[in-house]
Amino acid sequence: MLNMSSEEKIPQTSSFSSSPSCSLTSTSYLIGKREDIVQARRVTKLVNGCRDILVLYHQGELHAMDMRCYHAGGPLQQGDIEEFDGRMCIVCPWHKYKITLAEGEGLYQAVDDPTAKPLRTYWRSKGIKQRIHKVSEVNGNVYVTLNDSSEVIESDTYQTDRYFLKSRLSSQRKKK
Repeated sequence: MLNMSSEEKIPQTSSFSSSPSCSLTSTSYLIGKREDIVQARRVTKLVNGCRDILVLYHQGELHAMDMRCYHAGGPLQQGDIEEFDGRMCIVCPWHKYKITLAEGEGLYQAVDDPTAKPLRTYWRSKGIKQRIHKVSEVNGNVYVTLNDSSEVIESDTYQTDRYFLKSRLSSQRKKK
């Protein structure tokens, strides 16, 4: 997995403030060369100075989402990609939450009658839980445009200043 550090912007127009010091904008951020991302399969990048993004390549497509799982902040870059009910999902390595790559929906297995034998399960959606970002490619370079929807999405919790500073301090301590 690659961790890209350079931050190049292509300005657009609108912006939405998600916290006092971190805003979601419709600016496109350079993630890296497509060939490097395809080879690495997963790339993490801090964009806009405060948003940790996971860009992954799977079955010929690039996807981008908040890097930390909406449930408890698990590192999605370490999650497996599996198909559930015909939908490709990343599975959080901490608690096995399933998140669709295309929409950011949380999926779970439900049962109508827990006393029935054999148990009949089916997949249900919890709704959009993970912020998904737009990926574009220009001349072999991959860019991410942050999803600037004003709707609060659960994965936003792990992009707040408080969590951001706490995780940065923790990772700095581990490096020492």
